Amino acid sequence: MAAEKKLQVRNLRISFRTNNGKVQAVRDISFDLYKGETLAIVGESGSGKSVTSKAILGIEAGNAIHEGGEILYDGQDLLKITEEDFYRLRGDKVAMIFQDPLSSLNPIMRIGKQLTEAMLLKGKARQRSCREAFNAKLRLMEKCMVESDPANADSIKAACAEFKKIEASHTKLEQAYVTAHDAAQVAFEKVSDLINRIENKAFDTLMEDFKTAAEQAAESRNEFVVPAEAFSAFTGHLKAASAAIKAGEKQGWDNALTELKSLKLTLEEALAKKSPDFFALGYAESHGMQVDRSDIEKMNAVCRKAAEEGFEQRFTAMAEKGLSYDENRYKALREQALKALAAARQDIAASDTLQEKPLTKTAEAVCAAVDASVNPIDIIKDSAACTFTVGLKDFVNRYIYGLHTNAARQRKHDRQQAKFDALAAKGRKPDWKVPAANTVDLPQTRENMLRHIDYMTAHYNEKNAAAYDAHEAALKLIAYLQENASGMVHRVTKHMAKQHALKLMEEVGIPEPRKRYRAYPFEFSGGMRQRIVIAIALAANPDILICDEPTTALDVTIQAQILELINRLKKERELSIIFITHDLGVVANMADRIAVMYAGKIVEYGKSEEIFYSPAHPYTWALLSSMPDLDTKEKLEAIPGTPPDMLYPPVGDAFADRNKYAMEIDFEQQPPQFNITDTHWAATWLLHPNAPKVPVPAIVTERVARMKERNEAAAAARAVSNEGGAEK
Repeated sequence: MAAEKKLQVRNLRISFRTNNGKVQAVRDISFDLYKGETLAIVGESGSGKSVTSKAILGIEAGNAIHEGGEILYDGQDLLKITEEDFYRLRGDKVAMIFQDPLSSLNPIMRIGKQLTEAMLLKGKARQRSCREAFNAKLRLMEKCMVESDPANADSIKAACAEFKKIEASHTKLEQAYVTAHDAAQVAFEKVSDLINRIENKAFDTLMEDFKTAAEQAAESRNEFVVPAEAFSAFTGHLKAASAAIKAGEKQGWDNALTELKSLKLTLEEALAKKSPDFFALGYAESHGMQVDRSDIEKMNAVCRKAAEEGFEQRFTAMAEKGLSYDENRYKALREQALKALAAARQDIAASDTLQEKPLTKTAEAVCAAVDASVNPIDIIKDSAACTFTVGLKDFVNRYIYGLHTNAARQRKHDRQQAKFDALAAKGRKPDWKVPAANTVDLPQTRENMLRHIDYMTAHYNEKNAAAYDAHEAALKLIAYLQENASGMVHRVTKHMAKQHALKLMEEVGIPEPRKRYRAYPFEFSGGMRQRIVIAIALAANPDILICDEPTTALDVTIQAQILELINRLKKERELSIIFITHDLGVVANMADRIAVMYAGKIVEYGKSEEIFYSPAHPYTWALLSSMPDLDTKEKLEAIPGTPPDMLYPPVGDAFADRNKYAMEIDFEQQPPQFNITDTHWAATWLLHPNAPKVPVPAIVTERVARMKERNEAAAAARAVSNEGGAEK
């Protein structure tokens, strides 16, 4: 199965308005980010890598201009959504770690407050969105099931009503459990803290803190957490502990410690219990089944069997039939959309001078066809299809705007140029330059339309050719509904947020999290501040984490620790990471794929080992040559010259002026992408069949040889270690 695409960047072009003219920062770049992978974007300052990452989060400077392209995530084009939509997205789905941790932290707010405020704000919003998603998807599911088998419409509607009834029992049971379990967790943490403080003779506010722990402990009464038969003994320990703490100063603290440790043990046992299968238990309860609840594992097995035989197998079969019918219907609609795409391409490509009315009519027809082919029941939204209309209409509107304004803007430019030329002819040297004509590039906009249509055509051809597993789709849809039902009841309280924050602090390697929770940012070192920023970024469990040079402000030792931490978190949480850096060495052991950027363009792209072991672009050679390591004895080669002024982008290869291997064509024409493998390409004329064969610089080949040798030795050592572990 192909890896899931979490983010797609297509033909992105971003410029900035300045007093001197328009600076072209990102020039027609494309890449995909897959689930659980790290994509490194590498290049010097000004290459456009940070502009790209900020565009994904919608935090570019106010003078930014989106001149073309798309950033597709979860059925949305992030270049075209509102700030309100971004509010729901930032932190929750896409989070960012910045270069300087202090830029992300409020210097006068305690760390704990900064960690918990986002959790509390987003908790209610997540409950609401889960409720909306559950109701909307269930309605769509019932509709397609009925349409697939109208003769059994009544039994299908009854099954959907039964599913809703089961979920009502499920959510009621889970809500009571979650409330009690979270209270037990908070009580356990507070009792542990009280024990620690008594042992360390820190007696301030001890009784007040115990009252808070007791209140939480009292809320932990639940048949699956602290059941009724155990609760009377539990409350006895609470009363005894209260009395022992009151008497502690006069009689000593031994009794208080004994009672608190008994409380801690009871809570620890409660938290260690296996959680119920709430859907299966909801089925049993909604159907009046009497089940022994004293043994949770046995109860789960009995309820699971009853739910599967009495409902789930039948309901899954109905859903499978409905989804199969729905997929066939939408496949036919995609075929119609492909015909509309072909017709639109022909209309746009046929005429050199597109006119407003026929272009608008063509765009409306193809957009209607693609919109009609988007299946709203899909769990993973087809981002390309969902955003096709917005993208094409944007290009069309830009083209029509150019038709109306280009002539006047060109005349204005010609007048300025004539004035400049007249002064120059008189021997004067004007201290100003004539900016480029601020016109819409009609040929480029037209090319963008065609590329947009071509991408959609290829995407739908691929989708229609792929096999559809209706059974797997039905299981995923039912699991999605159950997950959102659970999401409705998982509210976030202040106590819960604090416990989650403490766990995050521990997860990112901050020692004594309870003590540091109330500290201010200035009380931490640079590396610890960056760990806090990482914890804040992970607080909402995002899909995508953008790391914008997160180690540049740190010393080398701390850099390695932070990189190791990010790598570990990626594996544990299945994060998709975009790692922005100017140093190829930083990402050598953590990137899955690398995009090398220069002057707003990706000049080389491939798997990590392809970029390091088989670099093909002179700029990549230069980056590798200038990268310090412990083994290189030769003088490092600095990259000569400076990046070009993007007010006036070069006509040919932007790196030509700094490239000692540049040919005449490099100054005349931008190189296309030359494929080296299916996963590796570079945009350099050196890969043209007629180009002279230029050897990779010796400093690079020697480094590649050393890297291979080290990696092979490390792989062999790991293999031996694994074999030894297996034998044991």
